[in-house]
Amino acid sequence: MSVIYKSAEGERELLGHYRRALDDWPVPAERVRVPTREGETFVLVSGPPDAPPLVLLHGSGANAVMWREDVAVWSRHFRTHAVDLVGEPGLSAPSRPALGTGAVALWLDDVLDGLGIADAAVVGTSLGGWTALDYAVRRPERVTRLVLMCPGGIGRQKIGWVFTTLPARVFRRGGLRESAMTVTGLSRESAVLDGVVRTFAHFNPRREKLPVFPDDALRGLGMPVLAIVGGRDAMFDSRQTARRVHECVPQSTVKLLPDVGHAIFGQTGTIDAFLRT
Repeated sequence: MSVIYKSAEGERELLGHYRRALDDWPVPAERVRVPTREGETFVLVSGPPDAPPLVLLHGSGANAVMWREDVAVWSRHFRTHAVDLVGEPGLSAPSRPALGTGAVALWLDDVLDGLGIADAAVVGTSLGGWTALDYAVRRPERVTRLVLMCPGGIGRQKIGWVFTTLPARVFRRGGLRESAMTVTGLSRESAVLDGVVRTFAHFNPRREKLPVFPDDALRGLGMPVLAIVGGRDAMFDSRQTARRVHECVPQSTVKLLPDVGHAIFGQTGTIDAFLRT
């Protein structure tokens, strides 16, 4: 059993559910395994082989299937690469490179090199947004456009890392679902919420706070950047995120969704238009 799971049974349940979800991927896809210094990394690749590359980085407690509602649109004009972050409940290695040290960027170097990608547009959400931003700061020549959804590392982190409140509440009736609703902003009836609850019943997330990028790092971003944040984000100060991106990033577009929490969906067309501009 990997240490990122709470039990061997939970690991089997989550990975079995993930593999079944992969079978329902809405467009033809190649399942690629890339060797990296952090261990094997799983990537789901869709779209025309000669199209511009687009790299997708999911959030904590997620995997590549979080993009299944978007990929049918994005893969019309891009070669999409939905990466399972290492150390998360997907098919990549359980390794967790230290945040803020350059180790995450070195891992992503290996992923892009292994896929034969010199540079790409990158879309990231939450932890994936932090990862994408960290890479753009450290490797600006490899990121052509950057989309950040509820990213960490810009606005103040309101609570400890994902679901730190869950262990104390999970044994209360409905505690896990209530906590998941609080953090994500999803409704009780949401099918996505069902998946979140299933995951965090069996998965041990990273708990350290995400390093915050200084103003100078944001000012150094030369590529066009789209930031989409939820006004009711329980994890990060979304208004501070919006303000810092607007003030510091030279080519930035900011979209604040006032009634949305940390989990942002339904932005497929907005992101597609930005990527194709």
